[in-house]
Amino acid sequence: MFHQIVKAVPNLFTIGNFLCGVLSITFNMSGFIEVASILIFFSAVFDLLDGRVARTLKVNSEFGVVLDSLADIVSFGVAPALLFHSIAAPSILTSLAFIIFPTMGALRLARFSVKPTIGYFKGLPIPAAGLPLAGMGFFSYSNAWITLILAILMVSPIRVKKF
Repeated sequence: MFHQIVKAVPNLFTIGNFLCGVLSITFNMSGFIEVASILIFFSAVFDLLDGRVARTLKVNSEFGVVLDSLADIVSFGVAPALLFHSIAAPSILTSLAFIIFPTMGALRLARFSVKPTIGYFKGLPIPAAGLPLAGMGFFSYSNAWITLILAILMVSPIRVKKF
């Protein structure tokens, strides 16, 4: 029984990541842009901790990896894109960036799930792309070109060293 509880601990952090992403979307829809931005940063804290806790407790699981990807697409793909869209001036470019950003994030996560790398990430990790959008959102700044560049970097062949 104790081992089952220990195995669930990292997943609780992942659920915290997911819930912060959902709450960010909810607060954004209610007009609380700064709170929505801050919740994305809280998601990053939970995302950082879930993997470290799993490795420390030696309870890595395929379930946890898939759950982490699902939480990441909400917290660092959909929530930042919606935040960007909420404050950006309406245009075709804004709509394109809003659609492309979470799509490239999902593709990047799927690629990593199918072919994980050791010591580096191939393409910009989705938290590293979503957090700048959250920061921009906190200051009520939006830029479709930055959003598109971050989206492209997620699926690019660049190597980013793992911390």
